[in-house]
Amino acid sequence: MMTVAASRSVLIIEGHPDAGARHFCHALADAYEAGALQAGHSVTRIDAARLDFPMLRSQHEWEHGDTPPALLPVQQAIAGATHLVLFFPLWLGDMPALLKALLEQVARPGFAFRAEGGNPFAHKALAGRSARVVVTMGMPATVYRWYFQAHAVRSLERNILGFVGIAPVRRTLIGMMGKLDERRAQRWLGRMHALGAAAK
Repeated sequence: MMTVAASRSVLIIEGHPDAGARHFCHALADAYEAGALQAGHSVTRIDAARLDFPMLRSQHEWEHGDTPPALLPVQQAIAGATHLVLFFPLWLGDMPALLKALLEQVARPGFAFRAEGGNPFAHKALAGRSARVVVTMGMPATVYRWYFQAHAVRSLERNILGFVGIAPVRRTLIGMMGKLDERRAQRWLGRMHALGAAAK
């Protein structure tokens, strides 16, 4: 007998910094969203490229400053989600600076973690949520995974998402974007649709 997964609250964060053109990252996010909605999950979607916010410039600002107004809805969406999905292209071996800046701004003390006793990072306030990281890149995904040890994705998983309690974090690495033909593109879009339906 087939079991039906419980409905989840999914937050999609589109991390491609180019708001002026359509990219495969956007199509992947569309497919994931369509699968999730078709399966009965609720979906909130945030496009980092369409948000206007400053970069953090000091530890004092991060610890004691206010979250930029444009990012308060992002924090609210994260708080209301049970599953997060981040889509972004690999740029210079890492996530785009815009997405990193967004994560730095929203993952603040008091929201992403809270102090307990003498430990300011004792309570991981975003525990109970899972995530998937979907990364497109020009190189073969196997080269990035084995030769480069997927270092930027591992850092995101461990030092940002895991640090605030989000687990498990799964990943999808899509390589050779410059040689992506229609058959491979449709296969990846189908896989995203299926992952969205499962909300994982």
